[in-house]
Amino acid sequence: MLKNKKVIYFCQECGYESSKWMGQCPGCRAWNTFVEETVSSKKSPAGGGAAGTSKKNDPVKLKDIRLSEDERRLTEIGELDRVLGGGIVPGSLVLVGGDPGIGKSTLLLQVCRNLAQSGNAVLYISGEESLRQIKLRADRLGEFNENLQILCETNLETIREVIERKKPNTVVIDSIQTMFHEDISSAPGSVSQVRESTNILMQIAKGLGISIFIVGHVTKEGNVAGPRVLEHMVDTVLYFEGDRHASYRILRAVKNRFGSTNEIGVFEMRSTGLEEVKNPSEFMLNGKPSGTSGSIVACSMEGTRPILVEIQALVCQSNFGIPRRTAVGTDFNRVNLLMAVLEKKVGIHLAACDAYVNIAGGMKMTEPAIDLGISLAVVSSCKDIVIPDGVMAFGEIGLSGEVRAVSMAGQRVAEARKLGFDTVILPEVCRSATEKIQGIRLVYVSWIQDAIRFIMNK
Repeated sequence: MLKNKKVIYFCQECGYESSKWMGQCPGCRAWNTFVEETVSSKKSPAGGGAAGTSKKNDPVKLKDIRLSEDERRLTEIGELDRVLGGGIVPGSLVLVGGDPGIGKSTLLLQVCRNLAQSGNAVLYISGEESLRQIKLRADRLGEFNENLQILCETNLETIREVIERKKPNTVVIDSIQTMFHEDISSAPGSVSQVRESTNILMQIAKGLGISIFIVGHVTKEGNVAGPRVLEHMVDTVLYFEGDRHASYRILRAVKNRFGSTNEIGVFEMRSTGLEEVKNPSEFMLNGKPSGTSGSIVACSMEGTRPILVEIQALVCQSNFGIPRRTAVGTDFNRVNLLMAVLEKKVGIHLAACDAYVNIAGGMKMTEPAIDLGISLAVVSSCKDIVIPDGVMAFGEIGLSGEVRAVSMAGQRVAEARKLGFDTVILPEVCRSATEKIQGIRLVYVSWIQDAIRFIMNK
């Protein structure tokens, strides 16, 4: 073995470094996550510290730091700007992950087009596709001007030299798993290469004030491939979710140093690229059947945006000793809990019934505010009661059968009124926040029995 090379073991989850292999990581307590990497023992050149600091490394008074109102750059894609917290922050490092074929490269190429048309210098660096492949996708998306430049390269030293020479406003790296540094002897995509590559890009972003987007592959579990420390180093982590065979995509922030992590963006995949879905509630309720039991509309909040979804339930007699329970789009254990409340507090016998609960449209909702909707859908299917199409419900259900308060009740009612609903079932404790809303009937309930009694009388 060469003198300047040594073997180090890295944890793929948290990046913990060890001189020997261990079964369990002392840092994150994960099992069988250590991988062997051969790294260079050469010292890094001087000046490799955090960029963006003063030359003398003197501290700066907080009150002397000035911020301008136009600090962020808009991408002209409203859903993406919402998730980013209001636009792109100069010098930020954004990681975009998602399943293969979900639309990560398409979305970032559209961002590059809009930024270039706004007069920003944009550099798109690809380590996976050739210039011709990028050109084919670009022709499908629309017109591009001379402000967008393309580079096919995987060597980080070459990329650093090009960025420092061109000084673009925004850089896109597609993808981080294909980048490599010559001082690291391991293969591209390994723990050492991904960590070192991200560190170099972070220095470039902070030192030159360049906004950098990084595309990251995901594992079969849905996490970003590579060391977990990768997500800790970047400023923002965005996940692109959704079935690649479906038409819609959901962009969700799981980490954001410049905004909220509760916001989502909804897109629809078309032949000309990704189109914004500005009214997700109407999009999700499209195709809702009329006059059928086991179906009701509930409201969930994603950040500051209310989203109405259709909750479907099917309850039938079980042919086995142990009834089957299935939940798609929501928490399976939460559904079992609500069915236990219905059995104990309401007296509806479900112990010998199979129950299937589904959130139509493929959305995944875990907010407790949809508890009331799930409960009413189960009762509607069990008793074969048709809930009118103009009824919407939201509220959290407690173990005693009480309907508890939820946040932003006014926004939920306003969204229901905007989409043409005439009745909303909601918690009694939300009366003060919603009683002034006109043009819609509000049914306040304190117990789950009150809500069931209302739909049975309808």
